[in-house]
Amino acid sequence: MSESTTAALLDRVQAPEGEGREILDAATREVIGRAPEQTVADLDDAIARAKAAQPAWEALGHEKRTELLLAAADALDARAEELAQLLSREQGKPLNGPNARFELGGCSAWLRTAATTPLEPQVLIDDENTHAELHYKAIGVVGAIGPWNWPMMITIWQIAPALRMGNTVVVKPSEYTPLSVLAMISVLNDALPQDALIAVSGGRDVGARLAAHPDVDKVMFTGSTATGRKIIESSAGNLARLTLELGGNDAGIVLPSADPQAIAQDLFWGAFINTGQTCAALKRLYVHDDIYDEVVDALAEIARRTPMGNGLSEDNVLGPLQNKQQFDIVSRLVEDAKANGGRVVTGGSPATELGELFYPITLVADIADGVALVDEEQFGPALPIIRYSEVEDAVTSANRLDVGLGASVWGDRDEARTVATRIQSGTVWINSHGGVHPMIPFGGVKGSGYGLEFGVEGLKSVAVPQVING
Repeated sequence: MSESTTAALLDRVQAPEGEGREILDAATREVIGRAPEQTVADLDDAIARAKAAQPAWEALGHEKRTELLLAAADALDARAEELAQLLSREQGKPLNGPNARFELGGCSAWLRTAATTPLEPQVLIDDENTHAELHYKAIGVVGAIGPWNWPMMITIWQIAPALRMGNTVVVKPSEYTPLSVLAMISVLNDALPQDALIAVSGGRDVGARLAAHPDVDKVMFTGSTATGRKIIESSAGNLARLTLELGGNDAGIVLPSADPQAIAQDLFWGAFINTGQTCAALKRLYVHDDIYDEVVDALAEIARRTPMGNGLSEDNVLGPLQNKQQFDIVSRLVEDAKANGGRVVTGGSPATELGELFYPITLVADIADGVALVDEEQFGPALPIIRYSEVEDAVTSANRLDVGLGASVWGDRDEARTVATRIQSGTVWINSHGGVHPMIPFGGVKGSGYGLEFGVEGLKSVAVPQVING
């Protein structure tokens, strides 16, 4: 399918000719379109409209809102290929593999699950003296601030449960990937009532205002810990409820009982899904002495045969870094690792033959805690592999940083589950890493944020509890 298949969608959302801000193709650096540059005044207007629309949206009730959200999912499915093409160009992820088409499928799945998951009143006490029930009601206006790495799917994670529970939503897309999100919301709004869901495309001032606005009752944010702290400060004035999914530096521990060949493929994609640009990707790998070399060799072999290039090619499953800032971070961390004695097994320098922002899969062995590539979140295709001898030491290493989004343990299942209980993170996967499910709650601890998304707990997080007692 050609680039022109996205033209109609772009025409619906991009700024008029001569206005807005140029958005570049992540792989080719060609102009895709122009994002509207809306202002704080535009945001204030959007929030006022969302607030005015919220009572009627809530009054429709769960059954009618479910019907409309399922219709929105149908509209999304009907335009999925066009949206995937746009996403691939703007974000850089290839169409195939666990990438653009996969993301659109996830959008539909999460939207449908949020729409149909029951949340019944909970009977707390029912005896001869008291009947008490716990109900969940809409909060009001939800502000959703999304990232650039999974821009469509994470936006759906924010807006689907919020809408289902009777809130209206104002979305502020990332400045790096606004067109994808604007196009998706335009498609969803083909099925939704006016002003139930509004997108405002603008700069950091718009995001700061959204977090601090007195008429925003809940803020959902996915992004860096530093920005998350600013949102906490901004929201203090209006006491907005918060769900924050912040930075991570997920550790994986490979036990001596693991089979290197059997786990290598899942290890690879746990680290390098979306070319490593995933909050809950495996970002530092601790491998036992007994099988260290075998694991490194198995990962290197997969890296060498996994194609990277322009995402619109049906052959590629790895793409570029999305932006120059992230490319520079990865380059800096790899160079520092080399200077500190790390052994580059694959990659190790920019793949300029592919394009400006391409960096190959880089495995760095014989590296230790304290080196920047281990201690800082690289958010890209560079994985430090650290040798250990005692499981206790690996657990200590996994827990030593002020992050706790995800982690994984690989090996004998019973042994791995025992080790998992000692790791400080919101999720610990056994013999896999990073897989999420629309019915399994997901959230971080420590510097990785707080609040849960997905399933029943995710619905509760975008609602206010009310006890009916009597």
